[in-house]
Amino acid sequence: MLCDPSKNHRSMASLRSFTLSFLLLSFSALSFFHASFAAGTIGVNYGRVANNLPTPAEVVSLLKSQGINRVKLYDTNSDVLKALANSAIDVVVALPNELLSSVAADQSFADTWVKANISEHFPQTKIEAIAVGNEVFVDPKNTTPFLVPAMKNVYKSLVKFNLSSIKISSPIALSALQNSYPSSAGSFKTELIGPAIKPMLDFLRQSGSYLMVNAYPFFAYAANSDVISLDYALLKENPGVKLAGLPLGDEAEIGAGEANAAAYNGNLVKRVLTGNGTPLRPQEPLDVYLFALFNENEKPGPTSERNYGLFYPNEKRVYDVPFTLEQVGDGQSMPVNKSSSPVPAVQSDGKVSTTSTAGQTWCVANGNAGAEKLQAGLDYACGEGGADCRPIQVGSACYSPSTVEAHASYAFNSYYQKKARGAGTCNFGGAAYVVTQQPGFGNCKFPTDGGA
Repeated sequence: MLCDPSKNHRSMASLRSFTLSFLLLSFSALSFFHASFAAGTIGVNYGRVANNLPTPAEVVSLLKSQGINRVKLYDTNSDVLKALANSAIDVVVALPNELLSSVAADQSFADTWVKANISEHFPQTKIEAIAVGNEVFVDPKNTTPFLVPAMKNVYKSLVKFNLSSIKISSPIALSALQNSYPSSAGSFKTELIGPAIKPMLDFLRQSGSYLMVNAYPFFAYAANSDVISLDYALLKENPGVKLAGLPLGDEAEIGAGEANAAAYNGNLVKRVLTGNGTPLRPQEPLDVYLFALFNENEKPGPTSERNYGLFYPNEKRVYDVPFTLEQVGDGQSMPVNKSSSPVPAVQSDGKVSTTSTAGQTWCVANGNAGAEKLQAGLDYACGEGGADCRPIQVGSACYSPSTVEAHASYAFNSYYQKKARGAGTCNFGGAAYVVTQQPGFGNCKFPTDGGA
């Protein structure tokens, strides 16, 4: 997942996809190498491209309750950083691409940014590193020439304000690689080495900072499933190098799904927490940031983009994955539809109740999504979606309680069952989620396998 530009310093990589290079291991995670020989740690990427997420304070409580003490942000949002203050959670923050040219050209601009976004919160908030830009080499606005100068100016500002313990880096995309599979054949694109890669690695070595790498194993596997085995992608026992991070997605998205996502992240966590490093440096521990904390319902693109989350916005797990060595020992790593934990579902007050039934899954409305989104999903399911909504009509068994959440739950589940519970069929723009206990209220029972 990353390469240490200096043997005396650890390095770091942010991962989210599926091919490797000699510098990295891949998959939906952000990782660090240490010079010591100890097990690594697990953190999460906390993105917020959604309109239904818990408050920052609630997120901090969730992280602490799960034993997660590292988080990577994609900005320097003041509310989030204040919520993380005095939490003992290590934080990686980011400076956006659109500021690179200004930071590179003007040291005073860099000073102002660091003072307002870093000094204001440190040390109460344990800011460990700053990601200067993100995947700059593939930025359509051609910000590559500004990258290293911007990194240097931010570093100078940190030194000026006595914050030099905070590391500087910039996540690069795997598209910066000329070759990435197998990992032993990895190499950077020739046109990037002189102008960008070498100067950046020189700076990282001189400043004792990390190399960050965004890797996308799911996309690489989906595009090369005829060459790359699924076992390889899921970090199962397999000849050759092993990888990391899968989402849930549409049926057409090869490899996406709860079982594969649970298997991949579970195997990755086990590898990290039991002290296994990369193929090149098997004894080097990795600190890995899983991608991502929540499903984010406003991200554009295919269904998988909105379903990388380890948790739903209501803070329920999408699937069981270990975050600590103790949980690894308990064998946690399974889809939520294999979990025995209770999930709230529709009571007489308009909420969903549940009855445990092994081996089945249902789809219910997410009450936190809001009435407008639930109504839109209900209209789609009962209309174009072809769900059987007759039972929620006036006078029918499932009409009462007459609430949008109760009716949406029934319609969403009907659609989900008619689609054979396929990946991505219980989403409705973040307005629904899968449960493992049969929902119902009164004499109304939700259908299973497309039937009543």
